[in-house]
Amino acid sequence: MATDRPSKSPSPIPTTEFGQDGSTVTDSQWAAMQTVLSFIYQYRTPEGEDPSKLFQRKVNKRVLPDYYSVIKEPMALSTIKANIHSKVYKSFEAYVRDFALVSHNAQVYNRPDSGAYQDALIIKDVLEKELAKLVRDNVITAEQAKLPFLGEIPTQEDIIMEEVEEEDDADPEASDVEEEEDEDDDVDDSDEEGGKRKRRKATRGTGAITKREKKKDVDKEDDDPESRKKRGRPPRVDTPMEARIKEILKGMRKFKNSSNTLMVYHFERLPDKAVMPEYYNEVKTPMALDMIKKKLKRKKYTTVEQCMKDLETMFENAKSYNQDESQVYKDAVYLQKETKKLADEVKAKPDTDYVMEDGRLPMPDGILHNGELWKVGDWVHIQNANDLTKPIVAQIYRTWQDQDGAKWINACWYYRPEQTVHRYDRHFFEDEVVKTGQYRDHPIDEIVDRCFVMFFTRYNKGRPRNFPADKEIYVCEARYNEEKHKLNKIKTWASCLPDEVRDKDYEMDLFETQKKMKKVPSPIKYLFKEDEQKESDELPKPVWGAPNAPPKIGAVHMRPRDPKSNTHTPLHPQPTPANYTPSHRSQYQTHSASPAPLQPMPPQQQGQFHPSPLTPHSSYKAPALVSQVGQYSTPQSNYAQPRGAMPPASGYNAALPPPIEVWHLPDSANGSIPEDLRSQFQCDEAGRILFFTAPPAASEPRTQLGHTAKYLAYKSKREEMLREKRKADALSYGNDGEARKRAKSEESVLREKIKEQARLQALEVMEDALADATVAEFRAIYGEGWKEAMERELQELERKQGEAEKSREERERVEGEWKRKERDAHAIRGLGANIELAVKR
Repeated sequence: MATDRPSKSPSPIPTTEFGQDGSTVTDSQWAAMQTVLSFIYQYRTPEGEDPSKLFQRKVNKRVLPDYYSVIKEPMALSTIKANIHSKVYKSFEAYVRDFALVSHNAQVYNRPDSGAYQDALIIKDVLEKELAKLVRDNVITAEQAKLPFLGEIPTQEDIIMEEVEEEDDADPEASDVEEEEDEDDDVDDSDEEGGKRKRRKATRGTGAITKREKKKDVDKEDDDPESRKKRGRPPRVDTPMEARIKEILKGMRKFKNSSNTLMVYHFERLPDKAVMPEYYNEVKTPMALDMIKKKLKRKKYTTVEQCMKDLETMFENAKSYNQDESQVYKDAVYLQKETKKLADEVKAKPDTDYVMEDGRLPMPDGILHNGELWKVGDWVHIQNANDLTKPIVAQIYRTWQDQDGAKWINACWYYRPEQTVHRYDRHFFEDEVVKTGQYRDHPIDEIVDRCFVMFFTRYNKGRPRNFPADKEIYVCEARYNEEKHKLNKIKTWASCLPDEVRDKDYEMDLFETQKKMKKVPSPIKYLFKEDEQKESDELPKPVWGAPNAPPKIGAVHMRPRDPKSNTHTPLHPQPTPANYTPSHRSQYQTHSASPAPLQPMPPQQQGQFHPSPLTPHSSYKAPALVSQVGQYSTPQSNYAQPRGAMPPASGYNAALPPPIEVWHLPDSANGSIPEDLRSQFQCDEAGRILFFTAPPAASEPRTQLGHTAKYLAYKSKREEMLREKRKADALSYGNDGEARKRAKSEESVLREKIKEQARLQALEVMEDALADATVAEFRAIYGEGWKEAMERELQELERKQGEAEKSREERERVEGEWKRKERDAHAIRGLGANIELAVKR
């Protein structure tokens, strides 16, 4: 039974032989190289097997890509053969080093109980014997025949410890995919040379190497936006009972038989039913370690004795099926005895010996918070620091308490379509979410409310029984690969759920007729720039914000479609067979919500809450650029951020940005704000401060710079004094009529001046209002690219004005030409008439 395990050894020690200027290899040594190589090719074991077959060519990188991350200097017999033919070697030691690399690499990458590892030891033994012959024949010296030290090879104990750690920290997203495809259970490790490798190969992968490297980069990940898209995994939160069982399973892996093979190797998996059907005819209760590990993972064991009972069954099956003198029988007897000793030892230890290092205390029965019990498998809304109007859709995977007594959950995030990167023409179901590989820790206080996610094959048939009608229900069809920005259709919904609830169902109330499911364009299709984006562009990146939150907004592209992706997804799931059970159970646990009859689900807009609406405040005016107006709402449960409901749109237009919405705080939060502070903001009828998702389309006129009131009053008073003085001067000259006329004229001029100033001010206000309205309109239509769009429009307007000016000048020129011709025609007609008159006379 093979599990991926990397080597702890460093890269092979580099050679210094290749740096020599000239070759020291003699003709007899070249011939000896070819002789040894040919002997290795032709050597056969007493069983007739070829131990060199796996090493004749380098490992296919497409078949085993992780091989090249573990093995830094790959080597194969074909490479040695080519080097001999081309006389590349500068010394015989370089030839010996390459041969030693073949065996060393196999021992580093493969487990000791694998066929490849054993074949490498055979090759190494044969090589040493052949080199010893060359030393006896005086072809090479004993120093030249010595195999170089290329680095440490991991011991069996190292492998055991790392293997158990990796099993505990297994990537749930990777295991989900594996469980979807049963045909992948038997790992195909074959290479270019054929099928024997599949039977015999057992490798160490890059899991632990990756784990060690990640520990070095923990501090960097918090500040690197790109690192946030990397897959997380739920933390290990074991009860003392689970820790005891794991210690027993770990201890079993330390025992070897006389062949230096792990005894548990025989019990890793059950034999193939197609290959050994007689085993299943004789053994009535088959049991293997992989089944026990799966039951432990899914919390099936409540005591250590239950696990020990399964182990006893496994050993008794082996003893009853195999002969007494067989190695399997002997290993079963020995392991059975040692396992009982291990169980007695771990049960004798106190629970305090099994407390997690960081002080986490598991809470397997869930967390009681705000009068509700939150447990593994529950679907929840979690506060989204990037957008409070779109809480994170998630499913709880872990519950625990830290050293300070704070309650925590670990949840798997589900992204909304607008938070992903996808093709611009992709369509989604209404209220669709996609499963991610993000498993994040959250304080229990960040839970907003319950929600529910249904697989798309169930969504159109009914709704979960007793689930409150005012809670959000989402549909899921695909999982999202954040590394490659791909959406892959989910094959098995159970593989997407926590281990503890995979075999638990929930009842449904079915619709009288299946609900029609239609797909709508991407909600961020408006981000697509048709004139700028091309198929050859690199994949765009989402916009990240707060560290523990999904992207603020995703991106769209027009790169070629992936041929493996489900490009032609049917808009309607397959119809239900005629014999479909009216009340079925689906893959999920039963909710503890209070019973409630199923109510018709109103049409919903994707990603929004829908509490009961209230009448909007009379002072609120809908912006001119928005076709839909948000309504204020009062939440019907303890939401952390109550949200207003949006009426369903009459038509969906993906080319436009989402409509403007209005929200308010809960009454308790609103009441905590001082009244004098609240009075400074726009409020509704209940006195709650209103929050808008966009600035107003028509803003207040900008305040112009001007003089102080004191100065303006002084200026007015001074002008009045001057006018009075001029009047007095006029009267003093005795010309009352002229003085009155002059004063009247000055007053008229002053009135005209005031009117002109008022007209200019009015024009400035109108210009500012038009400018603000234009900016708001461009922002609403083009989003963040409004400045570039406005620049393009201004350039186009300037071009058209230039064309209009040229057209006007051309028209004036033509009109002038006609007028000139008309004047000439009149002059000629007049002269002709005079001549004609003179002739008549």
